Amino acid sequence: MKKILVLGAGRSTSVLIHYLLEHATQWNALITVGDQSYEAALAKIQNHVSGNAIAFDAMNEDMRKKGIAAHDIIVSMLPAALHLLVAQDCIKFKKHLVTASYVSPEMQLLNEEVKKAGVLFMCEMGLDPGIDHMSAMKIIHGIQMKGGEITLFKSGTGGLIAPESDDNP
Repeated sequence: MKKILVLGAGRSTSVLIHYLLEHATQWNALITVGDQSYEAALAKIQNHVSGNAIAFDAMNEDMRKKGIAAHDIIVSMLPAALHLLVAQDCIKFKKHLVTASYVSPEMQLLNEEVKKAGVLFMCEMGLDPGIDHMSAMKIIHGIQMKGGEITLFKSGTGGLIAPESDDNP
């Protein structure tokens, strides 16, 4: 059985966790959600048979290492500043890592260690960055295949206001 650890139970993880739980049986996977708030993690798994919730504090070295070591794939939805700590432990314990954040210069410096550990780090797998890059490359490659030349490319993205925060008349 594959063990997937999702770090963070904030609003941006809802769809991801739902998707993982929906496919967990098919993939023979256990989905664990770790958050500083055990209650928030528990709420995300909604008593799913393939779900598990844990308290997780990335700044607590013992807790972080124990959580990462016990799983096969780590999905960090934590603030970008915490990815380096998580990444270093993923290398140490030979665990794959997925993040939605840009690759920081510090993360880039881990490239050789990642290769030596034989693990896969996939960063920029969110909306921005992530899906916007993938859809842009599809368009760019399509233009290039037809002999076109790209002289300028700009990309932008945004989000919708959460209903509880929509107080603009």
